[in-house]
Amino acid sequence: MNEEFSLYLHSVVLVNLLPGYLRSFLDPHFATLLGEEISKLNEEVMQLRNLLEDLKNGGGISGEKMKHSSDDNILDAQRREKVKDAMLHAWSSYEKYAWGHDELQPQTKNGVDSFGGLGATLIDSLDTLYIMGLDEQFQRAREWVAKSLDFNKNYDASVFETTIRVVGGLLSTYDLSGDKLFLDKAQDIADRLLPAWNTETGIPYNIINLAHGNPHNPGWTGGDSILADSGTEQLEFIALSQRTGDRRYQEKVENVILQLNKTFPDDGLLPIYINPHKGTSSYSTITFGAMGDSFYEYLLKVWIQGNRTAAVSHYRKMWETSMKGLLSLVRRTTPSSFAYLCEKMGGSLNDKMDELACFAPGMLALGSSGYSPDESQKFLSLAEELAWTCYNFYQSTPTKLAGENYFFNDGHDMTVGTSWNILRPETVESLFYLWRLTGNKTYQEWGWNIFQAFEKNSRIESGYVGLKDVNTGVKDNVMQSFFLAETLKYLYLLFSPPSVIPLDEWVFNTEAHPIKIVTRNDRAVSSGRSSGSQESDRQSQSRKEGRFRIHH
Repeated sequence: MNEEFSLYLHSVVLVNLLPGYLRSFLDPHFATLLGEEISKLNEEVMQLRNLLEDLKNGGGISGEKMKHSSDDNILDAQRREKVKDAMLHAWSSYEKYAWGHDELQPQTKNGVDSFGGLGATLIDSLDTLYIMGLDEQFQRAREWVAKSLDFNKNYDASVFETTIRVVGGLLSTYDLSGDKLFLDKAQDIADRLLPAWNTETGIPYNIINLAHGNPHNPGWTGGDSILADSGTEQLEFIALSQRTGDRRYQEKVENVILQLNKTFPDDGLLPIYINPHKGTSSYSTITFGAMGDSFYEYLLKVWIQGNRTAAVSHYRKMWETSMKGLLSLVRRTTPSSFAYLCEKMGGSLNDKMDELACFAPGMLALGSSGYSPDESQKFLSLAEELAWTCYNFYQSTPTKLAGENYFFNDGHDMTVGTSWNILRPETVESLFYLWRLTGNKTYQEWGWNIFQAFEKNSRIESGYVGLKDVNTGVKDNVMQSFFLAETLKYLYLLFSPPSVIPLDEWVFNTEAHPIKIVTRNDRAVSSGRSSGSQESDRQSQSRKEGRFRIHH
C-alpha cells in the first residue's frame, strides 16, 4: 500500500505541474503563475507525505480513514476545518457563558432559558460534536446530560420544538454512539409529551406543561393546532418505538397522518391551521414556509426512514400528491426568471416566499429518486432552480446574508420583506443535498460563500449572533441552537466525503439530527420488540463505529 501511495504522490505532482511547465515555455508570464502553483502543490505534497509517514509508523490510521483520504479533496478538508473551527468557537462560547442554559446571548455574555431550561443548545449540539470528532467537548456534554439534565420543569413547552431539538438530538446521539443514556433520556421527555395527543381525533395540542401535562394550543391560533407542529414528530417517535419496543409513540404520531389522509385534498396542500377536535382544516394560509414546511418534509422522510417499504408507501403517495400541489405554486420573476414558491389563501396567490421554504430544493432532490426517470429529472431541475433563487436571497443583500422572507414584483425580481437573519440553515441544507445527489461542486462554492458571510457578519468574540437587518448589518444578541445543530453541521457535511453520514443509511430530522434508517415491517413494534429486531439493532450498532467519522 505504501509503494502505491508514494507512486500516487508523484503522479499528483506530475499531472498538476506538467501543463503549466509546458505553458511557461510559450509565455514567460506563466512562470510567475507556475511558481505560485508549485508553492501550493508543495504544501499539498507535504500533507500527503505526512499521511504516508503515519501509515509507515502504524499511526493508528484505520482503513476507514484511508478510504476518506482517497476520496477526499484537500480544499474540502481545509474548508471543513474552518467550519469545525466555527463550531469550536460557538461551542466554547456557550460553555464559557451559558453552560446548561438553552441559548447563549453573545453580546451580553449570558445564558437564557427560552425552552424551559432543557439545555437546548447543548442537546442540539451533541451529534455535531460527535460527527466532527470533538471528543473532549462531547464527553463534557455527556456528563451534563447524565448528571444535570432534568425534564421535570413547570414549563409550557412547544411539543414540536421539544421533539425536533431534544428528542431528535438525544435519539441521533444514541444512534451514533450506541450510548443508552441518550435513549433513556429521549424516552423520559417523550413520555412527558405524549398526553398532547389525547384529543378526539388524535391530532395533538401543540403546547404541554412538562411537569404537569395539561396540553393546550396557543391562544393566537384560535384554539387550532398548527400543521407543521402536528405533523413533524413522526421520525422521532417512530424511531423511539423501534429502539425501545414501546409501540405507543409510533401509534400516536402515525394516527395523525391517517387522520389527515382521510380528507387529504387532491393537490395535497393543507392550510396551516387544523381543528384538533374535528380533524378538519381551518381557513388559513397554505405555505411551504413557516407553520407548513416540515409537514411535507416528514411525509417524504418517514418513507425513507422505513426504507421505502410497503408499510410506509402511503407516506410517499401523500408526498407525491403534495408535490403536484407544489408545482401549482411555482412562479418565476422578471427580469431574471428566478423560480419561487408562492403562498396561497383560498383562491388567491401571494408572491411571498420565506427563507424557511428554502428546505424545499433539498426535499425535492431527495425525493426525486422515487419517480420515473422523466419525472425525476423534472423535480431535480426544479430543485436546482429553487436553490439558485435561495442562494440569491443571500447574494442580493449588502451583507450577503438572507432576510427572513422575500417578495416578488414584476421587473424587480426579489425584495427583502422581513429583514432579519437569525442564522438559519435551510439554504445550506438544500445545497448539501444537491451536492450529495448531483456531485456538482457549484453547490459547495455557494455554501462556502454563505459560510464566509456568516464569518464576516455574525462572528464576534463571544460566539455568533444573528442580524437585525441584513441591509445594515446591525447585530442581534442570540446564538440560536439550530446554528450549531443545523447550519454548521450541514456546512461541515458539505465539505466531507459522502461516506460521512451516507444518505442510504441515515435520514435527517428537520433539526438536522441524523437517525438510522430501519426497514419497516412493523412486526417489531406491533406486540413488543422481537428478538430478531434486537439482534438486528445490535448488528447495526456494531457497524457504526468508525463508519462515518473523519479521524483527526
